[in-house]
Amino acid sequence: MLKEFKEFALKGNVVDLAVGVIIGAAFGKIVTSLVEDVLMPILGILIGGINFENLKIVITQAQGDVPESAIMYGTFIQNIINFLIIAFSIFLMVKAMNSFRKKEEVKEEEKPEEKPADIVLLEEIRDLLKK
Repeated sequence: MLKEFKEFALKGNVVDLAVGVIIGAAFGKIVTSLVEDVLMPILGILIGGINFENLKIVITQAQGDVPESAIMYGTFIQNIINFLIIAFSIFLMVKAMNSFRKKEEVKEEEKPEEKPADIVLLEEIRDLLKK
């Protein structure tokens, strides 16, 4: 069982997936910062000075030690914008990678197939026998 796990864990696909998850998490933090620290303040100014983090519907007011209960729809709007930016960025990267792969496939198809050395040698012998 340990041997099977080792083979699974060391396959290229698993390692690539792990790298993708780590890079994706870091990319998500960058996009979150872009949205929260750059885009949302600008959007708030354009809309009229609204801070999206403060947009909420209060269900019950805070009373003493009990905090207020509220629906934070401004945070939800920020998360939607985060998702759209991340999804669009990933779409662009996948599209670029696919076009790069297509170019590589075309180059591979253009190359004439090389014959094995024994076939070439046999053809040379055949041609010499014909002479």
